[in-house]
Amino acid sequence: MKTQSLLLTVAGAALLAACAAPAPAPAPAPAPPPEPVYQCNADGARFAVGQPLTPQLEAAARVRAGAGVVRVLKPDEAATTELNGGRLNLDVDARNRVTDVRCG
Repeated sequence: MKTQSLLLTVAGAALLAACAAPAPAPAPAPAPPPEPVYQCNADGARFAVGQPLTPQLEAAARVRAGAGVVRVLKPDEAATTELNGGRLNLDVDARNRVTDVRCG
């Protein structure tokens, strides 16, 4: 009788466990934040014209122009022609002084 009672208890527990709701699926990993969108405005970097190019000047010109990246173009240096609205171009002369600022 004890064995039969024990078997019924185990069987009942197994049936109840089978009816239990499944464990919730783990939450998906959060999406990475979107990349910032930069829109260059060369007027903000005009202060750099005539100044010697330094890392500090390059960084300040980038920030003031609202650009995401800076490209320094030296005399007679080949450059790609694709347009990038978030890029500031700094033209420098042979003495490494900024001669022009433009976006693209």
